[in-house]
Amino acid sequence: MRKMLEKALEAAYLGGLEVIDVYNSDFAVETKDDKSPLTLADKRANSVIIAVLDSTGLPVLSEEGKEIPYLQRCNWERFWMVDPLDGTKEFIKRNGEFTVNIALIEKGIPVAGVIYVPVQRMMYFGIMGWGAYKIALDSKPPSFDPSQLAAQADKLPKPAIGRRYTAVGSRSHMSSETEVFFDKLRKEHGEFEVVSMGSSLKICLVAEGVADVYPRFAPTMEWDTAAGHAIILAAGKSIVDYSTGKEMQYNKENLLNNWFVVK
Repeated sequence: MRKMLEKALEAAYLGGLEVIDVYNSDFAVETKDDKSPLTLADKRANSVIIAVLDSTGLPVLSEEGKEIPYLQRCNWERFWMVDPLDGTKEFIKRNGEFTVNIALIEKGIPVAGVIYVPVQRMMYFGIMGWGAYKIALDSKPPSFDPSQLAAQADKLPKPAIGRRYTAVGSRSHMSSETEVFFDKLRKEHGEFEVVSMGSSLKICLVAEGVADVYPRFAPTMEWDTAAGHAIILAAGKSIVDYSTGKEMQYNKENLLNNWFVVK
């Protein structure tokens, strides 16, 4: 598993270099079929990531390859799920709140994951049952070995000392259902802090222990959450499907997630 994570760490880092190179240029924006934006960064990062992950012999399901038929991928016991640029709207706004996401899925469960934040050069990674970590990379590390990186990283979650109960809210996707959920929190915890953040960084805040809960009552796709879900599980927390009350599953026929709560 750690050898697999090593490849994911390398792929995420190299993909992040492609993303930041485009970010620092005068890039163009296209529109995908679902009307969401697409940039050269998605394409370049995806190509680099696929090239690295192909060496593991496992199939890859990414936003850029979402047309793979379910009859083909339903037989995958183990595969990579990739979002080469999560938070494209944040990328276009140039606020730095975007990530490269890679998860290893086994039988519908995200068992290992990496989230790289190119602007901050921050790497989150974890393996379920082993632990979750966060490390700042000032330069390319001499090794992507997870054990070596973990020895220099902060283990997650960190203790929540001296702060009020904190919830995460989306900067780009606030719904009326979320407001109702927040009203319920006020009854349970009194006044609480709300932190706004873009992309999968919202999940990372809960994994870190910076926030306690993140409700998402708006559409997301499996590749938006898989890497964060792996890190959350490695940190001893959960992403609960709001409709079933159970841990979210992956590689469904319909890759659209149900509403969920990270806690």
